[in-house]
Amino acid sequence: MQDNIFIKNRPATFEYAIEDRVKAGIVLTGSEIKSVRLGKVSFNDSYCFFSDGELWLKSLHIAEYVNAGYAGHAPVRDRKLLLKKKELNKWLTKVKEKGFTIVPLNMFINENGFAKVEVGLGKGKQMHDKRESIKSRDVDREMKRFINLR
Repeated sequence: MQDNIFIKNRPATFEYAIEDRVKAGIVLTGSEIKSVRLGKVSFNDSYCFFSDGELWLKSLHIAEYVNAGYAGHAPVRDRKLLLKKKELNKWLTKVKEKGFTIVPLNMFINENGFAKVEVGLGKGKQMHDKRESIKSRDVDREMKRFINLR
């Protein structure tokens, strides 16, 4: 069993300015957790939404497990996130009032073997903010190259 499963949603931090982060449990079926342990997860266009006071993750693609047999799963479906009621209420008010959105940042397996998703409360970046992110990333890369040459 691999303990170092860590799948990152790279475009999330580029598209959104993340204000707050929280780790949440996720409700998965048996074949889904086996696919997650194999790293077969894609965050393309996935986001979180509230429904009946619960937080759901939409458009997360978990590939079908090859050896699932008759007990397979649908690769893309809504999956419930497990958070405490206090956290849910805090984020619900921010999403309703200030134009924030909730995006999944990464997925990992914790030390107890449970799948967890780190979700972030973010605001969409403007084009000039994205340019600043690209510029700072390039400057950091050049600094690391310069340091490694010496």
